[in-house]
Amino acid sequence: MFRNLISKLKGVLARMGLIKGLKKVTDLKDVITTDEFYVHLSKWIAIYKGYHPDWHDLKYTTLNGRKKRRMRSMRMGKVVASEMANLVFNEKCSISIGSKNGGTDEFEKNILNVLSKNAFYKKFQDFLEFMFAMGGMVIKAYVIDDKIKLSYVTADCFIPVADDGRQITEGIFVNESRKGDKYYTHLEWHLWENGVYVVRNELYESHQKGELGVKIPLDTLYQGLEEEVTIQGLKRSLFVYFKPNIANSVDLDSKLGIPLFADALDTLYSLDTAFDSFNREFRLGKKRITVPTSAIQTVVDEHGMMHRYFDADDEVYEAFNFEGDKQEAKEHVTTLRVDEHISAINTLLEILAFQTGFSPGTFTFDGQGLKTATEVVSENSKTYRSRSGHITLVEEGLKDLIQVIADLGALYDLFTVPTDFETKANFDDSIAEDRDTNATYWIKLVQNEVASKLQAIMKIQKVTEEDAVKILNQIKSENQTVGADQVDWFGSDG
Repeated sequence: MFRNLISKLKGVLARMGLIKGLKKVTDLKDVITTDEFYVHLSKWIAIYKGYHPDWHDLKYTTLNGRKKRRMRSMRMGKVVASEMANLVFNEKCSISIGSKNGGTDEFEKNILNVLSKNAFYKKFQDFLEFMFAMGGMVIKAYVIDDKIKLSYVTADCFIPVADDGRQITEGIFVNESRKGDKYYTHLEWHLWENGVYVVRNELYESHQKGELGVKIPLDTLYQGLEEEVTIQGLKRSLFVYFKPNIANSVDLDSKLGIPLFADALDTLYSLDTAFDSFNREFRLGKKRITVPTSAIQTVVDEHGMMHRYFDADDEVYEAFNFEGDKQEAKEHVTTLRVDEHISAINTLLEILAFQTGFSPGTFTFDGQGLKTATEVVSENSKTYRSRSGHITLVEEGLKDLIQVIADLGALYDLFTVPTDFETKANFDDSIAEDRDTNATYWIKLVQNEVASKLQAIMKIQKVTEEDAVKILNQIKSENQTVGADQVDWFGSDG
């Protein structure tokens, strides 16, 4: 059933902690990625979560021997991914659909209903963050009970199989679950065979996590799920792969994406090292008082009561055997290097911002916590240019997703699909431009007869051409109505 899996897919899935026992393989095309890529992916995920053992598990030596501890982390991998995801897509963004020939209102309503039922606007922003942290994510569409469903998949649960030069067209979706003391792995294959779209399902059971185990009937977990489904009439795959607008420096020939911080790992490690040192500065540099060993011993007074001169449970005191006759307590205060640490962390944050596509000053550390710049992003800033590049790929993916939903709607007669429609993703440009300035700019172009009113409405209100025509006609209608009202106001009807 899986050809070449031992040399290709088995190695890939093994890196993901999924397969150790699969032996027989047939009928698999070449996997278009490498084992090395998934080694990097596991590292990126760990850094995003804030704990990478190779970085954060520290060993050190004290007077009591070897010790272990966990390095503190600023979790900047998550910060940069979250910040860019919020800049690209947020609750103010929307999707509109139009056509030069009109008649798309009902179709648009059906599409937006599908998105709403699948909590698209909330989940898409979350998974955009995962995309910027892992290098990619997938949205898969399917039909169940005459309803179109969307499944959101992170990069570690998707393995590409083939591409057409523009996008990934075939892949494997991997889903792990546990029931009692058994572990289950569901493999869902999306393939094209002789122009027909084929979906194959396989279920494996193991008594040990991380092993594929043996193949078992699908009904064990998924009642009614067929082993193979062929879908006639499709022109595109039922999933869309999203990735950041960053060249893949790990595998130059790969169609897969890499996270924002893929080329800033050294900086992230240095930041965690500096942040850990900053926190330990207060612990190691705290005030201490050394007292004679005899002073912490228990003394019995004349009434038989037990006393100590110093509280033995107070960690500020440390017993010390003094030489000579000077048996007195001494206070030791260390000057904390707070400013030096803050300066070092801010310098590293500047480097990180540059490496991840943000403008200088985006991230700052004031000693109490991390702060992110919230001012309007100017159009000539590095952040704005990076955001625009990511938006280009995200919008392209959203258009493909709407087309997939439309294909399913037409295939299963769920709603009528126009022969020609245009999808417009309306991103929140208020964070990157002054709306009033933008409106003034286009109004001047119209007044100077170098742009049409239709163009101005599309650019100012971020709508499709069809919606812009409706707005323009409504404006003309309102102007005519105002003129008639003025005539009646002066009594001309008499």
